[in-house]
Amino acid sequence: MKSGERPKLVRGLRQESRRFRLLVIVVGFFLVSLTFVVISKPDAILFSLNGKLPVDQAPTSILIQQKVNSPPATTAKTSTDALRGDPRVVDDEADPRPQGFKGEEEESRVLSEPDPTSGMTELTPNKDGSGRKSDEDKLGGGGDGEGKRREERGHEADKHKVTLPTVSNYTIHDTEDTETAKKDDTSYDQQGSKPLCDFSNFRANVCEMRGDVRVHPNATEIMFMEPGHSQRDELWKIKPYPRKGDEFCLSHITELTVKSSKVAPECTKYHDMPAVIFSLTGYTGNLFHDFTDVMVPLFTTASEFNGEVQFLITDMALWWTIKYHTVLQKLSKYPVIDFSKDDQVHCFKHVIVGLHAYMEFTIDSSKAPHNYSMVDFNRFMRGAYSLGRDTVTVLGEYPKVKPRLLIIKRHRTRMFLNLDEIVVMAEELGFEVVIDEANVSSDISKFARLVNTVDVMMGVHGAGLTNCVFLPQNATLIQIVPWGGLEWVSRTDFGNPAELMGLHYKQYSIGVDESSLTEQYPRDHEIFKNPIAFHKNGFDFIRQTFMDKQNVKLDCKRFRPILLEALDNLNP
Repeated sequence: MKSGERPKLVRGLRQESRRFRLLVIVVGFFLVSLTFVVISKPDAILFSLNGKLPVDQAPTSILIQQKVNSPPATTAKTSTDALRGDPRVVDDEADPRPQGFKGEEEESRVLSEPDPTSGMTELTPNKDGSGRKSDEDKLGGGGDGEGKRREERGHEADKHKVTLPTVSNYTIHDTEDTETAKKDDTSYDQQGSKPLCDFSNFRANVCEMRGDVRVHPNATEIMFMEPGHSQRDELWKIKPYPRKGDEFCLSHITELTVKSSKVAPECTKYHDMPAVIFSLTGYTGNLFHDFTDVMVPLFTTASEFNGEVQFLITDMALWWTIKYHTVLQKLSKYPVIDFSKDDQVHCFKHVIVGLHAYMEFTIDSSKAPHNYSMVDFNRFMRGAYSLGRDTVTVLGEYPKVKPRLLIIKRHRTRMFLNLDEIVVMAEELGFEVVIDEANVSSDISKFARLVNTVDVMMGVHGAGLTNCVFLPQNATLIQIVPWGGLEWVSRTDFGNPAELMGLHYKQYSIGVDESSLTEQYPRDHEIFKNPIAFHKNGFDFIRQTFMDKQNVKLDCKRFRPILLEALDNLNP
């Protein structure tokens, strides 16, 4: 061999050796990678996608089966229907959260420690969303001994816990956006383009919101949460008492702000039921206003919820809620919330601010929710106080039972000056006469039971006639109208409501000789010739002159036909 050829040979052998080692490395790396892919299966690949796997490519179900102290389990079922039927299998298509829950992040799911009784590893959602069970969960409720054994196994089990790939893992950011969009769309779809408030009613303003609604009493605000893409920008001021236009009355009512908003304080209390917000100040304390301003509107607004409604009361009158607790409990299963003393942020899905109200002491069934009527209200009141009579007794059905007449007695104004004479005449016609007084201090439950036992109720225009709500169907209400051209207000306040409740109604207007005003003014005074002319002086003058300073001496001979008509109403 020549001297120059040996070094060349050595260099060639070295190059061939390096190529061989490189080939071995490449082949070895290929074999290792192939082994890893075969053993780990597609799941190993999924972990490297870092949340970018499309939903339609993610696994539909995962079954991990692990025998304790035994060889690996046999191949699991792959049928989706079969997996859904196995309580030990997590279905990735199912939502593991409670129904109705809409958190900002999806819950992750982890392998729990093996259950020796089943030989299966359960997949359970974390309670705290952290991906690990709490010590309390590990110890469970199996007693001290069992808890210690489980704790000892816990350290070993922790080594085998692994976060499972689910659809929510891979699309966590997209899911957050989707969930937010869904929440926003739901709120928007429920309310739609409908304004938050309706101020078109002559009697009452009402706001109604469906979606994410937050009530913040401390700020006297009700906020309707708008989706981020919404252009709605509404702000309303409302006093939730149905005396629209009565500035004196409304001056005592707390004003609330209703507005749409994209920012609001966090909820501190969540409610599943709707809410109705209203005020109790105003003219409450007068029996008529208790009903025309609150009871009838509240029934109209809240009865559709069948008790599943939360009342929030501004300008609370505790005595009022005590007096009418029977009715409030019938309309709502929940204790009222005193709006002025509450510091929480209440979250509802449906809120009504204000009460639906129409003409005095009536319900306009053509506009009321579910076409509620005064017949419904009369039935509701009889049911609330568990009154026994739904309709009057037909005359003669029980020969020994006389028809009952209730005379509402007054002590200060619009009194009957000849009450004894009226009683004698009524008894001569066959009535059993009952005399009682209805006032603000009356036991409403006791008086309701009395009213429900009679067939005819009569009295001079005044709040006491409001008790006609407890009369049975087909009973008769007789209203005595004082002198002064008060026929219109008398019919509006009690005549129309009585007829709408399914009662018979008779109105008797007294003459000049039946009025005590003859003792205050000469007979040729304008007050007797043209009383309507005095109405231009305003209601305060009307009330003081024709109501507060007038009593009635009924002409029994002239009034007698009215009672006879009431008797005729009791005939079949």
